Amino acid sequence: MVKILFICHGNICRSPMAEFICRDMAEKMGRGKDLQIASAATSTEALGSPVHPGTRRILDRLGISCHGKRAVQVRPADYDAYDYLILMDERNRANLRRIIPADPAGKIHKLLDFTPGGGDIADPWYTGNFDNTLRDITAGCSGLLDRIFPENTEK
Repeated sequence: MVKILFICHGNICRSPMAEFICRDMAEKMGRGKDLQIASAATSTEALGSPVHPGTRRILDRLGISCHGKRAVQVRPADYDAYDYLILMDERNRANLRRIIPADPAGKIHKLLDFTPGGGDIADPWYTGNFDNTLRDITAGCSGLLDRIFPENTEK
């Protein structure tokens, strides 16, 4: 089983969107049982908060439930517990270094590292554009799943 932890600043917008989108994509590929997917925050600002309404609207529109999800913070033990620690942007990387200072196994990546263009996923908390966030997360999750399950990639 491959274990993935999606990470953003507050764990209410981007990382839960990635968690639930990736899980849904894996299920549709028939690989849901092969993954354990979660999400967490680098900050403590929103701990215990539910998923942001903008993210909930996107997931509801797609028929994906995020019921019961509450923001949690990354812990140092998560480095050993997960195969992939997936960040949304460089700021998340800087913040994560306070919690997990080193990456000797090369587990830490940005989600868009799994796309041809790379880059950061803008925080819809500030931009208000949850559709752009969905577009970027969907592309990143698709690339990540192709990396994990290359045999499922269409040739």
